[in-house]
Amino acid sequence: QVQLVESGGGSVQPGGSVRLSCTAAPGLRRTCMAWFRQTPGKEREAVAVLRTVDDKEYYSDSVNGRFAISQDRPQRTLYLQMNNLRSEDTATYYCAADVELTRCGLTLPFAKWGQGTQVTVS
Repeated sequence: QVQLVESGGGSVQPGGSVRLSCTAAPGLRRTCMAWFRQTPGKEREAVAVLRTVDDKEYYSDSVNGRFAISQDRPQRTLYLQMNNLRSEDTATYYCAADVELTRCGLTLPFAKWGQGTQVTVS
């Protein structure tokens, strides 16, 4: 059963913006949610994390100040607003969820994953 579904990827020019969405299945516990990205031959990298109970945000250095993570709790949807995009932001972006609270952050090994959505900046 697919529990996290991403959407919103596509192609954009450098300097442009894209917003990704991730909708969680009804009943999925998601105290901590995140956006990761991965390019071929590289490890998956956490870029933004949200502690859903209090909206505390965490960002990697590579996207801090350009990306913003947020949620619409009634719609069970997580967003990633990506601004001032660069060619190095090109990747497959994944949504992740976990029930962890105190360890919620960029290094948490998330339990649930979406299928990914491609973002290409060129």
